[in-house]
Amino acid sequence: MKPIERRTILKSSVLAGAGSLLGTSRTWAGANDRMRVAMIGVGGRGGSVMKTVADIDGVEVVTVCDPDENRMRERAGELEASSGKLPKLEPDLRRIMDDRSIDAVVITCCNHWHAMAGILACQSDKHAYVEKPISHNLREGRMLVDAARKYKRIVSGGTQRRSHPNFQHAIKLIHDGLIGDIYMTRWLLPSHRASIGFKKPEPPPSSLHWDLWRGPAPDQPYHANLVHYNWHWFWDFGNGEMGNNGSHSVDICCWGLGKGKGLPTRVQALGGRFGYDDQAETPNTMTTTYTYADGTILVGEIRGVYTGEPRSWHFYGTKGHMEISTGGLFKVYMGKSKEREPEFKAPQDPPQGFGPVDRTQFTNWVDAIRAGKPEMLNAEIEDIHVSNAFCHLANASYRLGRELNFDLKSETFKSDDEANQLLTREYHKDFRLPERV
Repeated sequence: MKPIERRTILKSSVLAGAGSLLGTSRTWAGANDRMRVAMIGVGGRGGSVMKTVADIDGVEVVTVCDPDENRMRERAGELEASSGKLPKLEPDLRRIMDDRSIDAVVITCCNHWHAMAGILACQSDKHAYVEKPISHNLREGRMLVDAARKYKRIVSGGTQRRSHPNFQHAIKLIHDGLIGDIYMTRWLLPSHRASIGFKKPEPPPSSLHWDLWRGPAPDQPYHANLVHYNWHWFWDFGNGEMGNNGSHSVDICCWGLGKGKGLPTRVQALGGRFGYDDQAETPNTMTTTYTYADGTILVGEIRGVYTGEPRSWHFYGTKGHMEISTGGLFKVYMGKSKEREPEFKAPQDPPQGFGPVDRTQFTNWVDAIRAGKPEMLNAEIEDIHVSNAFCHLANASYRLGRELNFDLKSETFKSDDEANQLLTREYHKDFRLPERV
């Protein structure tokens, strides 16, 4: 298999010797040895994550990367104020891959860069933490998993509820058979979004490297509804609410069903953009039904206008029903009667009010890197690829307006060229992915 031709992606002679890095492995002599980390993308989420990572014992954020020079300098200043050290500034994430002193990268940039950055990190002997969704399309996600395996990197996905003890407790009870065999699971995500209106094309701000921000996406003019948040609602850059907060929601259902379930064989998504007229392309309301080969059903619902019900997850088993709320607290109802029976007290009370879940998740990633054991990860990259794939399948069904049949072995749609085109993308000529990593 052939690695990404990074000289094609970045026209720099420095990269000509990058092959010598591939397949090597760093080890740490002791738990207190410093781990050097680069932050890639430091917006709202990235800025928060930067502070969390920098606060972990034995970790130093040595480089801050963002195509917005103003934002990059602002975050670097925050880091200098808290640590006393000014990190290196680099607007082009690809150049970070040349720095052999960097051990790991945290990727919190826009969705369309996630997998590309993660693959380049693996090929450059760097471990990676990739925010959700870990890919912009399904093929990229599989390639990121392949890269982590080939180059033996510790790669975690950004679904931090997998490190939350309340959720861990609830899911363990399901796996232990408390409510029997699960035949259906569903999630509800009420996430109000206001209209983004309309913005006309204009020259990008002087502080923004528009070509780097756009990256793998097709050439197009800048407009202010893209940078810095509303890119989520445009197909070239984001994955809609399904790939945004929906990726967290579906991940809990996949986790609860267990590793053996994998992906569904059928998917149908219905929805639209209701309540206002604006420039965005993705739906604000969508209901998706997934069916597994054994008949198990998974249902996901996004509501972008009506928010009267709380966010929740439901697991229906042959013995009972578990309802999990935000924060991972849950109720269990046992029996098969028509009347809802009294709440069942679980065998073990879960921790209450657990707070710093981001710190727990990132500490888990750092610990796994130090130990050289990907099996320690709470959110190992292949598990998160599977759950994020549900987002890509739903969006494909929605965009085509029909039910799709999925082949588990090839991770493609059966005899459906039109649908399969949505499992990858056309890449900008300067930011291409190869057939294999």
